[in-house]
Amino acid sequence: MVFSPVAPGRASRLRGIEQAHWALYLTGGLIALRFVVAVYLPLSFDEAYFWLWSKHLAVSYYDHPPLIAFAIKAGTLVFGDTQWGVRAVSFLASIAASWAVWRAGALLLADELAGAAACVFFNATLMIASQSMSATPDALVLAEAALLLFFVAKLQVSGDGRWWLAISAALGAAFLTKYTAFFLGAGVALWLIASRQNRAWFKTPWPYAAAAIAIACFVPNLWWNAAHDWISFKFQFGRVVEGGPSLKHLGEFLGSQLALASPFILIPALYGLGRQTRPLSIAAALVWPALIYFLVHSIHARVQGNWPSFVYPALAVLAAAALQHASHSRLLSWSSALALPVAGLILVFVYAQTAFGFLNWGEHDPVARMTAVDIAPVMDEIATLAARTHAEGILTAEYETTGWLSFYLHPHLPIVPVSQDERYPQAPLAGVELLRKPLLYVVRRPAYHLPAVQAHFSKVTLEKVLPRVRNGAVVEKYYVYAVSGFHGAPIGRLPD
Repeated sequence: MVFSPVAPGRASRLRGIEQAHWALYLTGGLIALRFVVAVYLPLSFDEAYFWLWSKHLAVSYYDHPPLIAFAIKAGTLVFGDTQWGVRAVSFLASIAASWAVWRAGALLLADELAGAAACVFFNATLMIASQSMSATPDALVLAEAALLLFFVAKLQVSGDGRWWLAISAALGAAFLTKYTAFFLGAGVALWLIASRQNRAWFKTPWPYAAAAIAIACFVPNLWWNAAHDWISFKFQFGRVVEGGPSLKHLGEFLGSQLALASPFILIPALYGLGRQTRPLSIAAALVWPALIYFLVHSIHARVQGNWPSFVYPALAVLAAAALQHASHSRLLSWSSALALPVAGLILVFVYAQTAFGFLNWGEHDPVARMTAVDIAPVMDEIATLAARTHAEGILTAEYETTGWLSFYLHPHLPIVPVSQDERYPQAPLAGVELLRKPLLYVVRRPAYHLPAVQAHFSKVTLEKVLPRVRNGAVVEKYYVYAVSGFHGAPIGRLPD
């Protein structure tokens, strides 16, 4: 499907509306696929970890601000502690994000069909397919970034200062979702100061009121961090100075974004970014601060592929803007023709690998490594061992294992992480009575984590090594120990 700008005239406008309907059908199909994945794909270890957060709600946590925990809590209150319940709010947020991208594109580009194109490009990227239905902060910050883009577009088109209140709500929610959302605030500030017309807003109370409201939303997070030795800031902002000079991570960053955006969507997006920098559009302004930072960061340390997810609503609009001028460039013409076919092939490959694992990559399979696919046999074996050894609880040392055991082990036993207490500061400490009972210890990297248990228990005996296998290939191994003879002060918390 190739999008082209709508030419003047009633007949061409009608053709544009017809193509917009096809865009709606295609977007609906992509959203429906995400729904199926959200229901049936086992949780990633991060999702299970954030689900544990939802069991003890707080105004902030070790890794991120709190909004994802509240979103998961809302979903599980309605749908129970199921995979769909954990992901429901994130999935619904992706629908709101798609609508906001469509409307923002139509407003900013003064073309309904361009808005439809932006919405399809947005949904066709692997970034959105992978992140927008997952119960992670990225799913929510994507929606907040899309709504922010739409609200600023409405402000720009209408000149009505009341839209600043909506902008403040979107920014405040983003600040409560992920710390990288501050790049969105920087983008709005950059847009404001970039032109004389935008700077006129400084003569009104609206941007100051919006900034005050957005900052007020973040104050509880600051209060929590101040009471917890600033652990979130030390963890997240410590990454700014880690590592050393290297071009390896720069190549990884560029390659990951090429795959996550799809090459022929990213090419016109970057073309549009260049064209809309002078004068600076809000779509370009929301990209530049994050892009510059991640490029600099990648010169000395790894940038995870999902980190720039919040710029993808703006990138989709920039891609649609560039392809309004596809006839002016052979590269853009090729991009216009290949954008959706290539993106579709990438999605088909990833969905097929996710569902069937036809490539037996074993421990190198990113989907199998990050999600709990084929973990049921491991959980059954652990439950059998627990019954045989009369274990009344399970010790862990890795948050990934803690989350999956808490969610998937049946019948459920108390899960006690013996390290990383900072990840569960709201959870109660495990009592001595539980720790003195027969226990199991489940760990994936015993050489690294075993001393943490041996320091507190006099008997630690390897019972079994359980491989997690997908299509005959071993993804990872779980080492299960029988543990007894606790001594010393209580350790570990009960996150579930």
